[in-house]
Amino acid sequence: MGRRDQTEERRQRLRWLPAAVILSAFVIDIVTRGEVNTFPALSAAPVIAAPLLSLPGTITTGVMSNVVGLALVFLEREPTREDVAPFTSLILLTVVAAGLNVILTRDRRQLATSREVAAAVQRAVLPDPPRRVGRLLVASRYEVAHQEAAIGGDLFAIRDTPYGIRMLIADVRGKGLESIRTVNALLGSFHEACYHQPDLPGVALQLEERMQGIVTEATGAETESFATAVIVELPSDYSVLRIVNRGHEAPLLVHDGRAVPLEPSTPALPLGLGLLDSSDAPVDRFQLPPGATLVLFTDGIDEARDAHGAFFDARRALSRRLPPDPGAILDTLLAEVTRHTGGTLEDDAALFAVTLGADRPPGGTDGRHPVSAREPRRDRRA
Repeated sequence: MGRRDQTEERRQRLRWLPAAVILSAFVIDIVTRGEVNTFPALSAAPVIAAPLLSLPGTITTGVMSNVVGLALVFLEREPTREDVAPFTSLILLTVVAAGLNVILTRDRRQLATSREVAAAVQRAVLPDPPRRVGRLLVASRYEVAHQEAAIGGDLFAIRDTPYGIRMLIADVRGKGLESIRTVNALLGSFHEACYHQPDLPGVALQLEERMQGIVTEATGAETESFATAVIVELPSDYSVLRIVNRGHEAPLLVHDGRAVPLEPSTPALPLGLGLLDSSDAPVDRFQLPPGATLVLFTDGIDEARDAHGAFFDARRALSRRLPPDPGAILDTLLAEVTRHTGGTLEDDAALFAVTLGADRPPGGTDGRHPVSAREPRRDRRA
């Protein structure tokens, strides 16, 4: 269930709160025989109803508060002139609550329209990947930190090329139109590099050049822009997993009840901060056993905190027996991070996962655990 669904469910539960306030005021007044002044509670009911109910519901709540107040007065004593002021105030509060309800309803409609437009932009810039590429099963998720912002600087892509299957996940600094332009530019550069660059360092170099070009041409906040990224390559025989990590969160290899981080052997700066040539893009190699799932995500996941400030541990969350299904694994990860944070992310999160089919290619390896080794310099362009 998404956060928007959770918010709507919570709002539905709270719809009974104004009626509960009125009923509580009535019961307290009867039990105490009027010794406790419950008028403030009756006055609060229409104000509480304004963000929770419709306009007729808000007005009805105000009318019911007045009716209950009058009933309590007649049950306890004869009405006096002193009762005119409180009931006049309650009527005015009902009018104010109705006005607030109209404003809030209009704002919700505008926000819903903005979300629809933003969601359309997100689908256009970052379309869903195919469910299957070669022997890889593919799944992706995009979670926004704030419902008002449906797209940020996270991106992912997968391409089947003459050099093998290539994947990218990246996180651009910032949000808004500037980040969208950068996301679009990096995706275009990646798609072009996939078909024209024969090796992974060449792809990283082309992305770096494009990022530095964005920074050079930019004004304002974009002049300080950069992007963390992981670029992955799986050759046509599925024999080895090659990874270039540019300051990004390490991917996880989920297999046999374990989630193992594929850490880079040599740390590298993010895109836009200093790759000069392909030799500065160290390539690490790992085994991808049949049935294993490679999980990539942005910092919205591993920087998620609970109420005590503790960071979320994606490795621990996925270190269990899980089906070899990338969609199910991503759903499990999102469920765990939602439980950890209580449903609120501090930053957008993009998640991308691929599972290698069980059929082993001829002559392919079938290693049980990932073994990292920095690729020798002579092999990096192979």
